Amino acid sequence: MSFNYQERPEYTRIIAGAGWKYRWTNRQNTLRHRFDLIDVNYVYLPKSTIDFLNQIAPSNPLLRYSYEDHFILRAGYSYYRTNKRQPSGDAFNRVIRQPSVFTIRANFEPAGNLLYAISRITGQKRHNDAYRFFGIQYAQYMKADADYTFTRVLGPRSSVSFHAGLGIGVPYGNSRMLPFEKRFYAGGANSVRGWGVRTLGPGRYASRNSVTDFINQCGDIRLDLSIEYRAKLFWILEGAFFVDGGNIWTIHNYETQPGGFFRFDSFYKELAAAYGIGVRLDFTYFLLRLDLGMKAVNPALGEYRWPIIHPKWGRDATFHFSVGYPF
Repeated sequence: MSFNYQERPEYTRIIAGAGWKYRWTNRQNTLRHRFDLIDVNYVYLPKSTIDFLNQIAPSNPLLRYSYEDHFILRAGYSYYRTNKRQPSGDAFNRVIRQPSVFTIRANFEPAGNLLYAISRITGQKRHNDAYRFFGIQYAQYMKADADYTFTRVLGPRSSVSFHAGLGIGVPYGNSRMLPFEKRFYAGGANSVRGWGVRTLGPGRYASRNSVTDFINQCGDIRLDLSIEYRAKLFWILEGAFFVDGGNIWTIHNYETQPGGFFRFDSFYKELAAAYGIGVRLDFTYFLLRLDLGMKAVNPALGEYRWPIIHPKWGRDATFHFSVGYPF
């Protein structure tokens, strides 16, 4: 059982949940499975949050929909596989003995199907075009995502790492859009590092208001691509050079997210790109990371598209401090 309290000066979200999970691994811990047999979450918004939404989005039905009180009754399956061996000996020997490492992570979760079937069988009446559970609307969607990472050791003190990630969420039945906490976002320390967290996308969407647009800058599809060169400098200090690409999109053409709709014939034109350098402190048991990302290609409407040609520090630079490698 879990209880999560999320707060910003403008809004508060309270999430309570409970679930039953089953996990198993192989002896080497290189293969892991997890079944979420049932997972229940209830998202509650206090009156202060509702008042805030009334002020910033009185005519934004999709925004209000994603922030209404709702139930999420979901199941799920997670898969993890790697060829990384368990640590033995010092870090230098570990690198020499294993020249390449790959990791695969995948997740799949359906939600709301059981409640929807019960609502239909019992002949429940819809309220505002949606069924409810104990008077509270429940979400219905399918969501899947996968990530692949490959690291190749180039020598005793350097390596190169590649990462690709893809995700998609589809609301249907009782939902017009994914719950806010289930939608994807781009930018930040583990995404396209030329942008801050939740400041990129969806698609060509251009943020104009930092107070309200963080809510709009999320989507139903994500694509992340990164390559990073890592080199041990001296003592515990490590340097890096990276190039990131990707974005998020919506699967419906929402009026409040212009330019965010995914189209097969043009999505590649909406990929953002960034480059940068990083410094890391490797304490063996944990790693502290500081990255400087610079925008290279900006797909947002009304923005300068090619910052890599004429970079500007105040416009294009973003710092990220985090724990652990980005992938």
